[in-house]
Amino acid sequence: MHDDRKNLGRRGETAATAFVQARGFKILETNYQTKIAEIDIIARDKDCICFIEVKTRRSLKKGLPKESVTYSKQKKIILGASFYLKDKNQMNSRVRFDVIEVIENKGSFDINLIKNAFQAY
Repeated sequence: MHDDRKNLGRRGETAATAFVQARGFKILETNYQTKIAEIDIIARDKDCICFIEVKTRRSLKKGLPKESVTYSKQKKIILGASFYLKDKNQMNSRVRFDVIEVIENKGSFDINLIKNAFQAY
């Protein structure tokens, strides 16, 4: 069961990456790892660096995918983003934190991009 969820997550991230690319985002990194967090997608949208968390589900039985991006998860993503910005010497860049909800439906994906889903405090 665990491998099935991982596989679903990977497929969702692949679909989400294609989704934002089709909307003009330039992919900078996928699955960016730090000691604290993994950031699913880092992309440039015009003059803004976007840190994107992808949540994939098969149904809404457990709620909307975005609801699983808890405050604790947000803090980890924000810390991971700080590492990335320092590492790439981009500390003065505009940044945005987005969430992409992916619902798998009979082999296809319904995708919802939530821009500015949360803010760094």
